[in-house]
Amino acid sequence: MLIALFPGDGIGPEIVAQAKRVLDALAIPGLTYEEGLVGGAAYKAVGHPLPPETLDLARRADAILFGAVGDPDCDSLERHLRPEQAILGLRKELGLFSNLRPAKVFPELADASALKQEVASAIDLLIVRETNGDVYFGEKGMRKTPEGLREGYDIMSYNEEEVRKIAHQGFQAARARRGKLCSVDKANVLETSQLWRDVVIEVSADYPDVALSHMYVDNAAMQLVRNPGQFDVIVTGNMFGDILSDQASMCVGSIGMLASATLNDSNQGLYEPIHGSAPDIAGQGKANPLATVLSAGMMLRYSLNLADQADRIEAAVARALADGARSFDLGGTMSTVEMGDAVLAALV
Repeated sequence: MLIALFPGDGIGPEIVAQAKRVLDALAIPGLTYEEGLVGGAAYKAVGHPLPPETLDLARRADAILFGAVGDPDCDSLERHLRPEQAILGLRKELGLFSNLRPAKVFPELADASALKQEVASAIDLLIVRETNGDVYFGEKGMRKTPEGLREGYDIMSYNEEEVRKIAHQGFQAARARRGKLCSVDKANVLETSQLWRDVVIEVSADYPDVALSHMYVDNAAMQLVRNPGQFDVIVTGNMFGDILSDQASMCVGSIGMLASATLNDSNQGLYEPIHGSAPDIAGQGKANPLATVLSAGMMLRYSLNLADQADRIEAAVARALADGARSFDLGGTMSTVEMGDAVLAALV
């Protein structure tokens, strides 16, 4: 079992190192690693954010453990050379279309949420986000209007097969959880969303045991704050899912706690924390590694079929938090390495 390690930029190397320590402690037979360059680190080394060698490693690997990309030094580069193109390129080249972002409040962190404790404590949801289409991958560019004004454009589009694939993912996830699926769109104003809603309804015929509801994205954003406990599984498009999953992270207390998986048809996956590279704290030992550690747990569960080992990681994180482990983003003073130490001490 080959794991590709792509630490990337900013705090990426620090948090991936802690996740690898936890994986090593599990002593899983046959687990091997190779490391590759991505993002700004890759651009500075070889002139491209996703070098051919990195892409080759990604294709050979059973799964990818990803840190973060983003480097202010690269902000002035042409768009196709910016660090963020690494993650978009990997999604496209590997067919990684289904992003799973769980959001659940650890009881010990209910008071860390910006929401009232009784509201935050009810959060246990999964956002299933399509990641290979939508406005991020549509035609885009800059042009001049007839009046000579500069105009930027980004085209949002989905075809019915793209929607059908992610809808099945959403329904299957809901079937494995509490049997409720909320499809989020903006069908009242967007033709793309009208197609989305129509196709999701068509797919629902295959899942009579799952209760389907629909919600406009602006209302969904409001409901995540007002009554997040109503949600089980949310399925939505690329841009809406990007925004709502970040919002959900703060509802549970910190963006440093949310893991994610992005899978293709063969369950090869890219696993990463949902936060960015945080260049303002890079190299200071302040980053919370728990989202990356939990992403490694998702990797064991979804791509390597090692559910028991994934359970051990999740239990160790919960135990470390129950014992008082707190990084800076959680109101504590423990360093990145100390948080890793706490998880290792709790690993049984």
